[in-house]
Amino acid sequence: MAGPIEQFEIKPLFSLGEVAGHQIVFTNSAAYMIAAASLGGLFLLAATARRRLVPSRAQSVAELIYEFIARTLRDNTGEAGMRFFPLVFSLFMFILMANLLGMFPYAFTVTSQIVVTFALAMLVFLTVTLFGLWKHGLRFFRLFLPKGVPLVLSPIIVPIEIVSYLSRPISHSVRLFAVMLAGHITLKVFAGFVVSLSGFGALGIAAAVLPLLMTVALTALELLMSVIQAYIFTMLTCMYLADALHPEH
Repeated sequence: MAGPIEQFEIKPLFSLGEVAGHQIVFTNSAAYMIAAASLGGLFLLAATARRRLVPSRAQSVAELIYEFIARTLRDNTGEAGMRFFPLVFSLFMFILMANLLGMFPYAFTVTSQIVVTFALAMLVFLTVTLFGLWKHGLRFFRLFLPKGVPLVLSPIIVPIEIVSYLSRPISHSVRLFAVMLAGHITLKVFAGFVVSLSGFGALGIAAAVLPLLMTVALTALELLMSVIQAYIFTMLTCMYLADALHPEH
């Protein structure tokens, strides 16, 4: 039986050619990223293709997701933050679909790869930094000296704020990566107990009941965490965008 770590192995599916002596391959990770983005887009298109005054279930879900993300963005950034709605909504849908796809047996969990979550976090970080500098110029650096802090404390506060700001992509990415990685490992371990104990006859099957119940409970928990982690990533993105729009606060 495969170990709990093997589910995270990136495997090449086919070669796309060679560039400067390096093989360019299409991997299972790339395939699931395309699948997550495509399924999210197809769901929204199908749900809103026949819009009705009395919405269908799919349309209701799509509208609820739309309003939920829009409200979260407005609450954190104000009406000015709605210019970033396409980015925030796309991040939420991609992460949510990637998390849910990873719950299927033998599927690959894209968000369990630190390189993927770090790339998403860096996208947010660069968006916040570049937009903040473009909109506010040097005033953007007021972010590192919170309003109301005495100037005498600036030699202490400013370095702390700078380190905190630069560490955002790390904390933003590791949170999602670590939760999905740990959850899937734990789920695979308990599922492995069920399979292993079942091979010891009637006594083993009886002993496998408890791990089976834990597997079911962990599956439900992982489904919940798939949604929660997509929301947390989105919420933090909105909070960071608020700094780009209102650095003086």
